Amino acid sequence: MKNIAILGSSGGNLYNLGGKYPDKLIIDILKQCDTAGINVSAIQFVGAEVSMDAAKNTTKASLYTLEEGKPKIIYNGSLKDTNQEATKMDLEIARQIRNGGIDGLILMSIDSENANKHAINAAVEMKIPIVGTGGTAMANVSSKGANVISTSGTTGTTNRTRAISFVFSLSKHWGIKFRPTFGKSNENYNEQAGGNPLRRINIRGIMISSIPAFISMALILALSKIPILSGLGDVFDILIQALPVVLAAIAAKQVSDLDEVSIIAGIIAGVLSIDGGIIGGILGGIGAGLLVQFLFMKCVQWRFPMTTVNIVAGGFSGIISGLVVYYILGPLALAAGDYIKLLIELTIAFNPILAGAIAGLLIWPAILAGVYHAAILPIVLLEMEQAGVSFLGAVDMVALVMVAAGINLANILFPRNKSEAAIATPGLMINLGFGTFVESAYPFMFSSKVVFVGAILSGGIGGMIVGMFDIRGTAYLPSFVAPFASTNSFGLITAMSASLFCAFIITTFANKLLKTKKA
Repeated sequence: MKNIAILGSSGGNLYNLGGKYPDKLIIDILKQCDTAGINVSAIQFVGAEVSMDAAKNTTKASLYTLEEGKPKIIYNGSLKDTNQEATKMDLEIARQIRNGGIDGLILMSIDSENANKHAINAAVEMKIPIVGTGGTAMANVSSKGANVISTSGTTGTTNRTRAISFVFSLSKHWGIKFRPTFGKSNENYNEQAGGNPLRRINIRGIMISSIPAFISMALILALSKIPILSGLGDVFDILIQALPVVLAAIAAKQVSDLDEVSIIAGIIAGVLSIDGGIIGGILGGIGAGLLVQFLFMKCVQWRFPMTTVNIVAGGFSGIISGLVVYYILGPLALAAGDYIKLLIELTIAFNPILAGAIAGLLIWPAILAGVYHAAILPIVLLEMEQAGVSFLGAVDMVALVMVAAGINLANILFPRNKSEAAIATPGLMINLGFGTFVESAYPFMFSSKVVFVGAILSGGIGGMIVGMFDIRGTAYLPSFVAPFASTNSFGLITAMSASLFCAFIITTFANKLLKTKKA
């Protein structure tokens, strides 16, 4: 196994591109090194509170080292004093290099004339491979005759892209097989190293992550119905067009989590995918994410400077994927979305009361079985894409949120024991204040068959009234706002009140029945 040392500082330009947070910067490198089977045996990193371009001797700074496989601060003080402490560590690292304990260096905005002088001199003597960033710093290192195998500026780079570039160059130099870690960073990052990016595609995850965008649109719709705020109707139209961009950015980041590079590629693809609706946005984002990873690795293999790598990976992948959606997939995606919405509308038009009742009866079993987020939520978002409201969204608010509120209210006013009132109170507040957290009713539903059946029946009654008034609305809004974001305020208020009251009565009856049995 090869051993390396990480030397550097928070830098000038680097400070604005990850150097401000040394822990995160170093951890990204450690993860990629671990994936390649390269051991980091030493760290010497000086982190200042401001960019080194503006730092003074009195600027506060910290010295980081390696302890138990993680970066740790071992000294805090002025920049001048911190550099003096770093010099002591520099001497030790130089000794390790000369003794053969360190086989390579990763450098970031180092000070080759002072804080890192001895280590660099030792590296020059031993001809060990060096990779790094920082234009001026790396130029100074090269001028000393060091074996620099890869160098780059910091502009346009991120912690992760730099880390992958560093480790890839060292791995190639030593003939080590390296498959970078992409996807979300966590403690089990080894399991995500390389792999098929197609496995990271999760349509449900993309949809769920995009909910705030849809809800902001619904809020604007509700506010636009206030006469003095009617001008917000134009804002609502803009937000509808922005939805594919949001979905594309999330999809690209999910498939290839290269920080800002993935997001930029997704946004570019999303802008070109607007005419394809939210399905087009998802396709554009997925395509951009796949291309980002592919182009990034190709450019690294071709030894492009990291700034160029990010420009090519982020810009070209977004353009290519977006153009494919714009000219080919977009019309097909839009047609598919329209057919799905047409099928929903035809089903509702056949018998809206029956459709609402069935939806209301089945929505609790659906959410408990995990079907809600996989099937119902995507349909709700497809419905909301054009008008900002949805039939199933109204059923969600009535049959889930208000039923949960009714169950919680009953357990506050007529609990089986005093402790349950304390549990139900925050649940009710969130139900009414945010239009979500239906899980708060689970403890009471699972502990009583009467309450469980009552929740399903109450949902069916509320759904039936939604169908009776042919309402379109949404959940995830405050209960007092939801009616104004619907197509029929009076009808939704009626349905919400009915389901809440029904769940309240049944739960109260169940609680009193249980207390009577105990007595």
